[in-house]
Amino acid sequence: MIEAMGLSKYYADFAATRDVSFSVPRGEVVAFLGPNGAGKSTTMKMLTGYLAPSEGTARIAGFDVFTEREQAMARLGYLPENGPLYAEMTPLGLLRFFGRARGMSAQRLRERIEAVTAQCALGEVLEKPISKLSKGYRQRVGMAQVLLHEPDVLIMDEPTTGLDPNQIRDVRALIRELGMTKTILLSTHILQEVEAVAGRVILINAGRVVFDGSPEELSRGGGMDEAFYRLTGAVA
Repeated sequence: MIEAMGLSKYYADFAATRDVSFSVPRGEVVAFLGPNGAGKSTTMKMLTGYLAPSEGTARIAGFDVFTEREQAMARLGYLPENGPLYAEMTPLGLLRFFGRARGMSAQRLRERIEAVTAQCALGEVLEKPISKLSKGYRQRVGMAQVLLHEPDVLIMDEPTTGLDPNQIRDVRALIRELGMTKTILLSTHILQEVEAVAGRVILINAGRVVFDGSPEELSRGGGMDEAFYRLTGAVA
């Protein structure tokens, strides 16, 4: 459902990523782990078509992100870090706007707004200005917008950054629920996130994949903290 094939991104002499390759099959929740500046966000932007790679190919559900963009984007939901929201809108207005932009029929849009409102627990704030909402609720609005068109694949960049412990718990519970029916790639540098939601870890450092396996395999021989430092600390 997600394929990265030799993705590299160069800025003059600086390589943000080098030959990043991996695939994620249907129904898997994968934590994309790495320290700050490792190349996680750059890779995700290439996978979602927001950034063109210098080399390599990205596919979503079998469709090339650049040559078959409309087909790929119809199957993808992308939640960037600090995802953009129109602060003057209400969550209801925002969802209607994005639904119409995607060409959804009026009936389907009503049904999907009702579904994502319940799924993301937005009922109490549906008609309040987004500018007045807490960061936790804004994150839920972003998640609802991502889920609106029922994508098969979700790519989320640091979805719990800046949230309080209760909000983090709620978002992780939602991710686990979504993981039952969706393919998810979740970027994070928080090790507890990996243990809480993921069945597989892809660890990137200095623009290269340095580990791909289960959380248990990563933790073997000293724990996840020690493995993370061993694989990333020396280069950093």
